[in-house]
Amino acid sequence: MEPVLVLPRALAAAVRPADLNAARAQMGFSLAWHIVLACLGVGLPLLTLLVEWWGWRTRDPACRLLARRWARGMGVLFAVGAVSGTILSFELGLLWPGLMGTYGQVIGLPFAMEGVAFFIEAIFLGIYLYAWDRLSPRLHLLTGVPIVIAGVASAFFVVCANAWMNQPRGFTLRDGKVVHVDPWAAMFNPATPPQTTHMILAALMVASFLTASVYAVAMLRGRQDRYHRLGFTVPLALGAIVAPVQLVVGDWAARFVAHYQPVKLAAMEGVYHTGSHVPLTLGGIAGRGGLQYGLEIPNGLSLLVGFSPSTVIKGLEQVPPGDRPPVTGVHIAFDLMVGCGMFLIAVGLWLLVLALRHRRRPGPWLQGTSRLLRVFLALGALSGLAAVVALECGWTVTEEGRQPWVVVGLMRVHEAVNVAPGLRIGLWLVLAVYALMTVATVYVLRLLTRERPVPVAPQESDVEEYPIV
Repeated sequence: MEPVLVLPRALAAAVRPADLNAARAQMGFSLAWHIVLACLGVGLPLLTLLVEWWGWRTRDPACRLLARRWARGMGVLFAVGAVSGTILSFELGLLWPGLMGTYGQVIGLPFAMEGVAFFIEAIFLGIYLYAWDRLSPRLHLLTGVPIVIAGVASAFFVVCANAWMNQPRGFTLRDGKVVHVDPWAAMFNPATPPQTTHMILAALMVASFLTASVYAVAMLRGRQDRYHRLGFTVPLALGAIVAPVQLVVGDWAARFVAHYQPVKLAAMEGVYHTGSHVPLTLGGIAGRGGLQYGLEIPNGLSLLVGFSPSTVIKGLEQVPPGDRPPVTGVHIAFDLMVGCGMFLIAVGLWLLVLALRHRRRPGPWLQGTSRLLRVFLALGALSGLAAVVALECGWTVTEEGRQPWVVVGLMRVHEAVNVAPGLRIGLWLVLAVYALMTVATVYVLRLLTRERPVPVAPQESDVEEYPIV
């Protein structure tokens, strides 16, 4: 299908490379910053409800205190995420008027529904935080359920729009204009199921491992009381459960890419020439018509895609050089994502082994100064960073692997960008704003943890033993 030239050719050709790069950098940086908070907005409410529910059932003050502290952090992160999300929504229109002016009516539905989910989340988050001491434990717990549902729904709707950019559907092109729009078909395009599932699980993993890493650092510093042990093990256990499921979903998503987006798969794996018996290359950089300095596993890619060495993998030569994604960046990001995911699975398996040993040998759980325990805690501390790296690399593969298209096969990036000069000024302004938000967020979160809540902080009235009703 011929690309739709939204801008006149003269205007598209007049786009300055520096301004185009500034727009891409601004959007990429904003998304990379916001997506971490978005993941915490999906996973942290679930973790908070889990420990609150367990504290209610067992009357464990440490669980109740964890829930209260995580709820406060959740409120701060939600407020900051609302700011960064608003910036992103403005950037879509200001930086990419070609995209939104042409296809806004096609992808407007998921954005509108995400706005509804956002307001539901905000309303119930306010009720949840305000009513902690004003509702019965059971009713207060129930007020947190819509927060979890709305957070997951927000992620789903936003990723639906991104999936559409990879698999555009739900409209007809007539003389270069969009007609006969079917927003539901656009939202539920073929890429929606694997991409949304992959993203929601990634959000749970980021929230779980990032939260666990904070308490792992505290335990390495000697704080091995029950409060910190629960703060480490509960989110780590959730992450350990989700990580193997993510491996299966990731395989599903990769097979989808192989079938529907062969050019992206070729960039992910550095395949330049179509053929069978294609090796799986770990590492390496693009050069001389292939990957250099990588470790090849014979027939590996053909086996992964089609369970047979004779499976044919399409190479990059099927499209002109100008339509090929940046191979080195996409390939390295994909390998890093997979490597970090395998590391997180290994940390989860180690936790399972320790839990089984603890059941056979009753005694202190994750207490002591042994070298093995400290190594495990150090890996737990690194798990948060690994989860974030995997997240960012995954989005790099998704976005860079689609280049040079903003809407695959229909609109190139330079056709969607704002042609007004001076976009570089906006980039520096956004960098300054995000730097201030980062410092302010870290400062406020540190204030919330300045007092050591062991065994019970006197200002936490919620840790009193409530009757189970």
